[in-house]
Amino acid sequence: MFLIYQCYFSSSFRNYSDTETEGEIFNSLVQYFGDNLGRKVKAMPLVEETSLLEDSSVTFPVVIIGNGPSGICLSYMLSGYRPYLSSEAIHPNTILNSKLEEARHLSIVDQDLEYLSEGLEGRSSNPVAVLFDTLLHPDADFGYDYPSVLHWKLEQHHYIPHVVLGKGPPGGAWHNMEGSMLTISFGSWMELPGLKFKDWVSSKRRNLKGDRVMPEEIARYYKHYVKVMGLQKNFRENTYITSVSRLYRDQDDDDDSQDRDISTKHLQIEKSNFIKRNWEIRGYQRIADGSHVPFCLFAENVALATGTLDSPAHLEIEGEDFPFVFHSMPEFGAAINKGKLRGKVDPVLIVGSGLTAADAILCAYNSNIPVIHVFRRRVTDPSLIFKQLPKKLYPEYHKVYHMMCTQSYSVDSNLLSDYTSFPEHHVLSFKSDMKCVLQSVSGLKKIFKLSAAVVLIGSHPNLSFLKDQGCYLGHKSSQPITCKGNPVEIDTYTYECIKEANLFALGPLVGDNFVRFLKGGALGVTRCLATRQKKKHLFVERGGGDGIA
Repeated sequence: MFLIYQCYFSSSFRNYSDTETEGEIFNSLVQYFGDNLGRKVKAMPLVEETSLLEDSSVTFPVVIIGNGPSGICLSYMLSGYRPYLSSEAIHPNTILNSKLEEARHLSIVDQDLEYLSEGLEGRSSNPVAVLFDTLLHPDADFGYDYPSVLHWKLEQHHYIPHVVLGKGPPGGAWHNMEGSMLTISFGSWMELPGLKFKDWVSSKRRNLKGDRVMPEEIARYYKHYVKVMGLQKNFRENTYITSVSRLYRDQDDDDDSQDRDISTKHLQIEKSNFIKRNWEIRGYQRIADGSHVPFCLFAENVALATGTLDSPAHLEIEGEDFPFVFHSMPEFGAAINKGKLRGKVDPVLIVGSGLTAADAILCAYNSNIPVIHVFRRRVTDPSLIFKQLPKKLYPEYHKVYHMMCTQSYSVDSNLLSDYTSFPEHHVLSFKSDMKCVLQSVSGLKKIFKLSAAVVLIGSHPNLSFLKDQGCYLGHKSSQPITCKGNPVEIDTYTYECIKEANLFALGPLVGDNFVRFLKGGALGVTRCLATRQKKKHLFVERGGGDGIA
């Protein structure tokens, strides 16, 4: 049974001090929910791991796992912000504009997303992502910089209580990215609804040389966005999720206290006797002294917004766990900054043909470190990302691509002094004496001495808190979830998982790796929850308060 509590945090809801523990914050939230809903709260959402499941706590309508741009945007819309067609706006797509005019008085959340997105094309496989992007950035893929046709209103009666759990500050993985590189997207494409990135960044630095910006600026923008939009009360930092599982209860038992976890074997035997109930989210919070405080939350709906940068992909070859083999740009950048590779005559091996590998090449090149670049594809492969980037906008990446094409290894010559590419090669193994064995597509093997190796062949989300690492949610249930090869299978208009009701996924988990497209996931989820709220007519009147500032 779906139930949304129509309640609000009052303007008098107290601010939390820096010394207050996360546990006290959770307890305060529960006290607030309990007082305003008139419910008897038998236990706090933050409880010891030994607590019995029978001691049920207040249930959050929505728990969002991940506080990157996907989670932030979803929190923004669940907080009651609604997009409307601007009064004088005319969308350059005449068919879409005609559809928008039919219901100008309604917010986009209250309209038929399937109808609006019909016939639209874009660089996302999710139609709502393409729709929302073309409303926010009309004809962006044709090189135009038209203003958004939307304006936003805060409608407090649409607020859906939720909590956003993240490992670090709001912004997610953007706080961990190498700061020396420019983002692949324009700054305006990185912005979230209601706060133009250009306006924000112009107040932070005087000299705006171009439209592309540093990842550290994006991270600060997202953190500031949460504050200026009044979303802080929904965010909890330093939280690590260890388990997300379903609770079940007997069909004939109406007592909520009978909710409990049931073993898979038991469930298979007596599946007809049980119905799914709420989600149980377990984890811990890392507090100031470094210790871990376990917690347990309950939710009617869970939204996965974790991104896919948690676990770097491995080659799965011999010697890959040697300490001279890195798997991320931050690791490699730290080694350079600490001077560990200074004065080395042996080259650095960089594996991969994507933009992160290109960033590593530029980092080494600018530090006068010779590079061996190994990748499986041909340099003429049309799917290489470099072929999709305009030269004028991305000169540094085209510099790397030019070297890939013109400075490839030849049996008749030695390694070049600064950079040598090895197209259609792969790494067979790493040796303890810091050597690597490469093999060409023809089977020819070569051995080189290294100063370090950097494997940058993609990454996987860490969904270890889900059953089967979340594999069962993907299009290919026997394989790990990946952004491109095996995203989470969802209803493309609601973003609800096909194989798990009341579980939603958005962002890179469903193939939307660019910020400009992941915002459509927030729209889809918000519309789904709002629609169910209306259909069920299960509202609990709030006990007071003036709404969110």
